[in-house]
Amino acid sequence: MLKNIPPILSPALLKVLCEMGHGDRICIGDGNFPAASVGEDAVVLRADGHGVPALLDAILTLFPLDTYVDRPVTLMELTEHDAQQGRPPVWKVFSNIIARHDPRGEHAVDFLPRFEYYDFAKTSYCVLASGETALYANIILQKGVI
Repeated sequence: MLKNIPPILSPALLKVLCEMGHGDRICIGDGNFPAASVGEDAVVLRADGHGVPALLDAILTLFPLDTYVDRPVTLMELTEHDAQQGRPPVWKVFSNIIARHDPRGEHAVDFLPRFEYYDFAKTSYCVLASGETALYANIILQKGVI
């Protein structure tokens, strides 16, 4: 056992977070995200039964966001059809979590259109598949330095 490690972080995920270097990315996908195909060239881990907000908060407890880029966090932009329903509530949750761990808060977040997001996610070191049911709850984090 280790002290002060959020219990939601599995040993495999902790190993990956340690292996990642400055500029490496981790993509946390919601339950609908095509983690296996997007992560074909990445480490793919599963966190079934856990939501993205809890995973995000735990990861950011240990993981510095990149300060050498303006926006080290990337979300999937809403499609035209989904934009009619307004911003997904989970994005506000993400903003609050990010603000607790990084002074840039929501200003650290960028958006990419759906298929560009998938292509960008393919460059991630790790794709973490969650059990999140909220739509548009995918998030990519770029690691910084301590």
